[in-house]
Amino acid sequence: MAIRRRDAAEVRASALASGVRLRIIRLTRLAAMTNKELAQRLGRDPATTLHHVRKLVEAGFLEPQPARRGNRGAKEIPYLSTGLPWTLSPRNQSALAEAMLEAFLSEVGELDLQDVVQARFVLNLTRERREEYERRLEELLEEFNHDAVTPDTERTAVYLASYPSL
Repeated sequence: MAIRRRDAAEVRASALASGVRLRIIRLTRLAAMTNKELAQRLGRDPATTLHHVRKLVEAGFLEPQPARRGNRGAKEIPYLSTGLPWTLSPRNQSALAEAMLEAFLSEVGELDLQDVVQARFVLNLTRERREEYERRLEELLEEFNHDAVTPDTERTAVYLASYPSL
């Protein structure tokens, strides 16, 4: 019996299908964090967090950094996001779309809503104008997503959703 190996795209799609894992990628984008630090930041059990970290390492989204000694002398391995790109618009990828919404709701749930800038409106667009709107919006997000990190930059999370208005 032949064992079927999953291809890289399938492994990556599976790794992204969790709001917790999306948050881990974001948290480790600029600074390496240990499993213990991630578990504390996410309010999760370290064993559960380690499961998520291992899936992200397997998929190439996280990379272990050189081991270091923790407060009590125990060996700790920090993890850093590899910056591996993944789509900002998960069309027809319901697991990723659900994970993105889960990550957003978790993050916003930790904030004072006065710190969240929100807008909600309905656009009346032809199909061509809607496609143009979505293309231009994605171009804008991509442009700002690649700005260099400097000492005076502030991290700002963005979540956008468009859907049929019934």
